[in-house]
Amino acid sequence: MRVPLDFQAFYQTYHRDYLLYALLQVGSEKTALDLVEVVFAQLLEDWPEVLREPNVQRYAFSVLRHAIGVHHALTGSPGALVETAAFERVRVAVRRQLEVMESSLGLYSAIARLPRRQMDVIVFRFVLGYGVRSTAEIMGISMGTVRSHLHSARRQLAVEVGVRWDSREPEEIA
Repeated sequence: MRVPLDFQAFYQTYHRDYLLYALLQVGSEKTALDLVEVVFAQLLEDWPEVLREPNVQRYAFSVLRHAIGVHHALTGSPGALVETAAFERVRVAVRRQLEVMESSLGLYSAIARLPRRQMDVIVFRFVLGYGVRSTAEIMGISMGTVRSHLHSARRQLAVEVGVRWDSREPEEIA
């Protein structure tokens, strides 16, 4: 079977992003890779129908979220975001000391309790370090929707971790 060029481009554009997201959700590189490959295989199999979706990125991301949800249900795992996100941030910023990791665990626990879309936006934006535009593109939503989810999530997180929340934020596009 020949793989359509538009699917190849979609795969090359989103494979790494999906893999990073899945890794944060399941905690195992092998499991994350397996899940992402299954998702792309399913998308390829249904590619003509996928292209008829009003928003291909949103649909594909929902397939990934569903696969992760099925994995959690089958394994009885609530997800690995709290552990993997905390340790990924510590690994990237090695200069930080243990007190940062300790305080981050509470934050990542609070992130894991956010509504699904808000959590996804926070994960892409602040845990993985994607910009608003990239987050919107990967999730298949508008930049305004990303900003709205960020606003709501940040307000809720501030309450949960007990900090004063300031809604003013520098404008960012990337």
